Amino acid sequence: MSSTSVSVSAPASRFGMAQLLFTLSVGILLVVVAFPMLLIFFNAFWVDGQFNLADVAQILQKRETYEALLNSLILSGGVTVTGTIIGTLFAWLVTRTDLPFKRAMKLLFLVPFMLPAFIGALAWKMLLSPRAGYINRLFMDVFGFDGPLFDIYSYAGIILVETMYLFPFVFIQVSGALERMDPTLEESARISGADLFTITRKITIPLVMPSILSGALLIMLYSMAHFGTVAVLGVETGIYNIPTLIYEKIHQSAGSFESIRTATVLATVLVATAALILWLQNKVLNKGRYQIIAGKSFRPSELKLRGLRIPILIFCLIYIGLTIVLPTVTIFLVGGLKTYGLPFSLENLTWENYRHILFEWDLTRGSIWNSVSLGLTAALITMFAGVIISYVIVKMKVRGKGILEFLGMLPFSVPGSVIALGVILAWSGKFGVNLYNTVWIILIAYIARYMAFSLKANSAALEQVHDSLVEAARAAGATMGQALRDIVIPLVRPGMMAAFFLIFLPALRELTVSVLLYGPTTRTIGVAIYTLNEDGETVYSAALAGIALIIIVTGEVLIKRLIGEKKAA
Repeated sequence: MSSTSVSVSAPASRFGMAQLLFTLSVGILLVVVAFPMLLIFFNAFWVDGQFNLADVAQILQKRETYEALLNSLILSGGVTVTGTIIGTLFAWLVTRTDLPFKRAMKLLFLVPFMLPAFIGALAWKMLLSPRAGYINRLFMDVFGFDGPLFDIYSYAGIILVETMYLFPFVFIQVSGALERMDPTLEESARISGADLFTITRKITIPLVMPSILSGALLIMLYSMAHFGTVAVLGVETGIYNIPTLIYEKIHQSAGSFESIRTATVLATVLVATAALILWLQNKVLNKGRYQIIAGKSFRPSELKLRGLRIPILIFCLIYIGLTIVLPTVTIFLVGGLKTYGLPFSLENLTWENYRHILFEWDLTRGSIWNSVSLGLTAALITMFAGVIISYVIVKMKVRGKGILEFLGMLPFSVPGSVIALGVILAWSGKFGVNLYNTVWIILIAYIARYMAFSLKANSAALEQVHDSLVEAARAAGATMGQALRDIVIPLVRPGMMAAFFLIFLPALRELTVSVLLYGPTTRTIGVAIYTLNEDGETVYSAALAGIALIIIVTGEVLIKRLIGEKKAA
């Protein structure tokens, strides 16, 4: 660790606190991030203490490995194309046209960010499975179709469902770019006689291309790492991607050395892919030829849709109805059925399933408790750890703090299945600490995965605290600890609260990490929904999913209200 030696350009009395905070920060990130990540690469490339590329090549050449990698590329590529097109289209409609109810439309297009994709996949499985799906049965029984209208257990089905939940990555970035863009170039082209298609193709699209490509690469990154959608819709018909194959190797092979080795090789493939995607994103954003988009205050001109206003509004409402309302309503209705497959009529619906899940069934009550307690604990620990690490990064002049920033942000770019595999290798007894099948190993994985959220929020808050405030307190005789407690912490409390909620809500609906780490008594809500569905308990799975949606949406609303009140204050 000689490369991280401390050099503080401050009075000697402050050296002790700087050393303490820096050492504590390094210790936290080494334990929860660096050590597990290094073990993945070590187990992938070292056998019996020797570097071994031959075994890695042999694993990558296996049919199942090759097919999983190919499936990951096909699925992520398809989702990236469809999500980019849809996200760009809707962003253009809500920012550059006179579409009615644009503000409401913009909020509705962001709703998929709040909803877990695997719950959406579960809903579409109930609607479009080939034999039992309600929509397919309607067309076969009522309209006389010979076969299903659409088979959701397919590449196209997985791509469509993932697109519904990932297109906001492009929508958010492109709508922001369009709102900031200087409209004079478009207006000049319009005055010169160019039609809408020419203006869009030659001016608007090139100007927002960095945002389009950046959002598209984020879609690809998240799609490559997605477990839930492919697990619900693909595994049944033999469609595995890399995360689902890692799960299969860990859970179906009793944790044998060969299965762990294969999983670590697959994890390195995911890490390499994620690194390539992030590198491409940085290259795109750093291209100088796109710097024509400025931060000036312009009011973009609106295209008059004229007679197309109502038809396009209806199209948007139909899309929202099909992708948000329909699957959500289906989850709640199926959760209330006495038996899965019965028609949705009053005599077939009951509240008993929800009561049983909330008050009687230990498995589901325990999963709700586990998710809430894990989310709260991970959010609190990561929030305070993030404040410490962010303070070192932002405010202290110490050599080596770039390492802290790199380690803290690393899990943000690493798929959840890789993080889970890393903590399995680190904390399953090989190094004297066995946390496997306990709630603690999930907690460590959550802290690692969401540390970047805490660093982002707390660093932004600390940037706004001027150094002179702490210096004045020190000049008045306060110790460094007192200055931090009485001045810095109160001033960055909004950032700390933001970090807390940025961690707590994703942890509530997390599946990719938990599904690799859960034990008999440590199921989370996401894991319980997934395992109940796998066990054929469709009604209970849907009922628990409905309860999860209520918890998540209620949390989101409360957070927005709380943050709004803080801003107003």
